[in-house]
Amino acid sequence: MARYMLHLKNREFSPLDSRKLVYEARDLCSDMGASVRVARVASDFVEFDVEVEKNKLDLLVEKLSPIGALDNARHIAEENIEKEKGIEDGIFYFNNERFWECHEAFEGVWKQCYGREKELVQGIILLAVAFAHCQKNDYQIGLGMLDRAMEKLGTSPAMYHAIDVDRIRKKITDMQESKTLTIFEI
Repeated sequence: MARYMLHLKNREFSPLDSRKLVYEARDLCSDMGASVRVARVASDFVEFDVEVEKNKLDLLVEKLSPIGALDNARHIAEENIEKEKGIEDGIFYFNNERFWECHEAFEGVWKQCYGREKELVQGIILLAVAFAHCQKNDYQIGLGMLDRAMEKLGTSPAMYHAIDVDRIRKKITDMQESKTLTIFEI
């Protein structure tokens, strides 16, 4: 079995639909031995974390087509990636509401960091995790992650590569005060 992130075009769904979408996807592919782990709903796509035999990926996509057309499929494998590329990928995934993949990209960066930089990167990871929970309609868990993200960001420098850390801290503070998760770009 291989693990994939499938992004289907979102026609009408919100995070409130994530549990229903998991059940629907599991029903649609129940006869092929695929595993649907979770569904996360973003503005433009529904993300499914799935496991399936490599030779059955096209069949799985076809079976899930009543939910939405395929936008992209990404095979998930442990990657050793250059730090700068990991940061670039993490920013791209965050800004495209692909928060689980953002988490994975920055985790690869985190493994290459030391000291205060490691804490800062972990804060960005925790923010991505908060939004991934939001996409599954787990708002309370997501809101709880903000405290941990802010703690890790602490008093780190205002900029980290192309990321405005001060802006992130301000956004987190605003979300904590309003008790809402509001997706933004980094």
